Amino acid sequence: MNFDFKRMLKFEHNVCEKEKKYRLYAGVALLVISLFVPGGEVLLLLVGLVLTATGYSGWCPVYSGMNKNTCGAEETTSSES
Repeated sequence: MNFDFKRMLKFEHNVCEKEKKYRLYAGVALLVISLFVPGGEVLLLLVGLVLTATGYSGWCPVYSGMNKNTCGAEETTSSES
């Protein structure tokens, strides 16, 4: 398995709608939890920010680098038009 850095910079949607919801919910939950947990708040804050950003944008740089796409063919065509 190779990691393709050139493909990673194309910013194509590669996260499906269902996964976007899960990432947004988990990211926001981690952001809220990071406010109340003493000691581990920086790690939770960073992971929460990454999950929220990838969920909001619909693009995951790790998925791009691994050439992975969780969107079906019908989802990619409807989001591009």
